[in-house]
Amino acid sequence: MIIASRTAYKPDPPPDPSDDMGRLFELHADELHRYLARRTGCAADDLVGDTFVAALGSRGTFDARRGTQRAWLYGIATNLANNHLRRRARENAAVGRAAETDHADGPESRVVDRVDAQVRAAQLARAIAALPDADRDVLLLSSWSGLTQQEVADALGIPAGTVRSRLHRVRRQLRSAAPQITVEEDIRVDR
Repeated sequence: MIIASRTAYKPDPPPDPSDDMGRLFELHADELHRYLARRTGCAADDLVGDTFVAALGSRGTFDARRGTQRAWLYGIATNLANNHLRRRARENAAVGRAAETDHADGPESRVVDRVDAQVRAAQLARAIAALPDADRDVLLLSSWSGLTQQEVADALGIPAGTVRSRLHRVRRQLRSAAPQITVEEDIRVDR
């Protein structure tokens, strides 16, 4: 004989979204940190944390049809890095204006000018910094993070064909800005 219970059936509570975020953190935090460290230096630690805080706050907006969680996290990280770099550029410009002197050509710059590898790196860095944000994001996500063109497209919310055309344009611009640098050898842009 079956006796009915007086207590109502209570389904298991839904999984805690922070558990899923913990799994994402374990899977992607190190690679996001490497990407952000190359872009922002010491700010990478904070930006990785900010990336996951933002992801947790907007987890309802993630749409698996638009790309992977990895690409979604890289998109968030890229936006945060761009905001940080713009803020830092404004701060540096303000400090530079305040500290202008006639000693711009100090011994450090003469030493750097003599070291060919450092000169090439500086030229390439300037050429990359001069790129529009959209082009620079495609280049850095592809070359530094090792994302495929489709993952870059998903991270930035653009078509894969746009990623290919931007990479082609970036290569051409970097070759003309720093002709002595072999773009394909010095930075990996083919993905």
